[in-house]
Amino acid sequence: VDAETGMEKWKYETWDKILGAANWISSPTGEDWIVMGSYDATLHCIDSQTGKAVWTYETQNYINGSPAIDDHHIVVGGCDAFVHIVSATDGHKIGEVDVGNYIAASVCLDKGMAYIGHYGNQVECIDLKKQEIVWSYKDRSFPFFSSATLTDDWVILGGRDKRLHCIDRKTGEGVWQFRARGRIDSSPVHCGDKVVVGSDDGRIYLINLEDGKEIWSYEIGKEVISSPAVADGMFIIGSEDKSVYAFGSKAEKSE
Repeated sequence: VDAETGMEKWKYETWDKILGAANWISSPTGEDWIVMGSYDATLHCIDSQTGKAVWTYETQNYINGSPAIDDHHIVVGGCDAFVHIVSATDGHKIGEVDVGNYIAASVCLDKGMAYIGHYGNQVECIDLKKQEIVWSYKDRSFPFFSSATLTDDWVILGGRDKRLHCIDRKTGEGVWQFRARGRIDSSPVHCGDKVVVGSDDGRIYLINLEDGKEIWSYEIGKEVISSPAVADGMFIIGSEDKSVYAFGSKAEKSE
């Protein structure tokens, strides 16, 4: 869609629905390419100017999450239980890591490590170069649908056990947990010394990063499964009540 006019420029059709967000990469010659997964079990790379396929990469089951980009590699989790590592240049397979259960979340990357929760009730830290699991975290027998957010030291993500889990990035040991009133499928965002996350209990929570204590919560009433966006001292989040909410300091009125 043209950002200025709102007119459709092109349309690209896959063989099934698309639930994850797209990501952007630069081609070897500098063009912008779009990468996204689909329930047709395929990772699609599309030329942003023409809407034509550049390459495709096939998996064995749905791709629900969004692809992540790291050093000209694309990393995506699939419902085939594999974390796939794919060349951004031509879509060829570089490697894969079997985590043993469906992956609905998006992979979170930093410094050659991938962090992902899955339906096997665990969170995995994966060394992408070695293609090995470094550590696994399991607390209760509930799956992880939420994608993670990272600080310098911690991995933070929600679980279907109604808890927000904070995990040590080096050891995989739990640091703290925050308990909501419903499942946390929303992916948290940390900003400064706080964490923002929604829950299907109909609330949005602002949490102290240091100890996992609730600072405040706001009751919408309908499930909150989307992830917040943070900008200019505000955060914005959508809800199942068909509304979008913005939170932050009230702007001063001009005289």
